[in-house]
Amino acid sequence: MKTGLKKKEKYTNIYFNESTNVVDIFTHNSALKRRLKKYCGSYPDEARLIQEDEFGGAQFEIAKGRFSVRLTSPYSDERRKNASDLAIKNNNSERLNGGKKDE
Repeated sequence: MKTGLKKKEKYTNIYFNESTNVVDIFTHNSALKRRLKKYCGSYPDEARLIQEDEFGGAQFEIAKGRFSVRLTSPYSDERRKNASDLAIKNNNSERLNGGKKDE
């Protein structure tokens, strides 16, 4: 979506405090907006779209107990190689190609 905003002007803010039961999220990120809209549709008692603005931003309220932040550790070279070897060993190309073998 063309918004007239530069990338550095498109932001995501997540606000919550200890006195309320909701997390307030404002974002311009398209993928996050899609995920939040889908969640709001599936769980209307837990989340809702508050507003959308003319610049492509959207504000959501999510029940505080439903929100989490996930931090992942970077892969070590050894872990990356083991994951690669496992993926090669368990090649799922047949399943991904609808049962057709790679040639």
